Amino acid sequence: MIKSMTGFGRCESLDETLRLRVEIRSVNHRFLDMSLKMPKKLNAYESVFRSVVKQYASRGKIDVFLYYEELEERDISLQYNEQLARSYMEIFDRMKETAPEIPDDMTLSKLAFSPDVIIARETEQDVEAVVPKMKAVLEEACRRFEETRIQEGVQLKADLLDKLTELQTYVDFITERSPKIIAEYRGKLTDRIEELLQDTQIDDSRIAMEVTIYADKICVDEELVRLSSHVKTMRDTLEHGTDIGRKLDFIAQEMNREANTILSKSNDLEITNCGIDLKTCIEKIREQVQNVE
Repeated sequence: MIKSMTGFGRCESLDETLRLRVEIRSVNHRFLDMSLKMPKKLNAYESVFRSVVKQYASRGKIDVFLYYEELEERDISLQYNEQLARSYMEIFDRMKETAPEIPDDMTLSKLAFSPDVIIARETEQDVEAVVPKMKAVLEEACRRFEETRIQEGVQLKADLLDKLTELQTYVDFITERSPKIIAEYRGKLTDRIEELLQDTQIDDSRIAMEVTIYADKICVDEELVRLSSHVKTMRDTLEHGTDIGRKLDFIAQEMNREANTILSKSNDLEITNCGIDLKTCIEKIREQVQNVE
């Protein structure tokens, strides 16, 4: 099953006390590059959430967003910091001694409003109780995320198979055209020698040697065989492989190498033009392969 590295998944859960939401986005990347953004309270459980996502993706730049909102009103408790209050009073007494001319209007209620003497604290949410709920929402988001990657993977596969068919037509054309070049060269060489030597007898063995040297120089039989083999291997990989992105990328590089060699040996306009189309097609394949997991 082929998967694209581009995908999106979202899931939300709502009950009387919590609203949980997870969003996952990914684009292509050579390796697995995962970024998790979540409330600080959940940071201690990051490895738990990462392990869930890794079950659904092996490559790609993946951004995971975890949100949660508490809906119920939490109990509030007041805490009295007696030690701090005593410290305030000691300072106030020293202030009276150093500045007796200033009226003392300190009262208990004013002391109570001094910073941090009385602190209002909300009852903390039990984070451990939230984690399994968040994990369940994350798993559902991952399943939806995987579905989008599979759907795009189907389209990638179809497009790559079409391009491989196009690529094979160029290989077949060059394979058919190559032997004709030798015959055409022999004819041109014979005509040229006859034009230059006129009535002088032509040495057939010398012509045969020149044709053989020329044929060896422009021969691309090995490159064409390897290129056809690469096309077949890529087709088989697309049909039966999983997690094949790196393998497809390697095959595409080998295809490009063979195409470069064919172009460098070409001494025929038709083959050169076909070779350019061949390289263009391979580049399109390489671009698409970059999106395959």
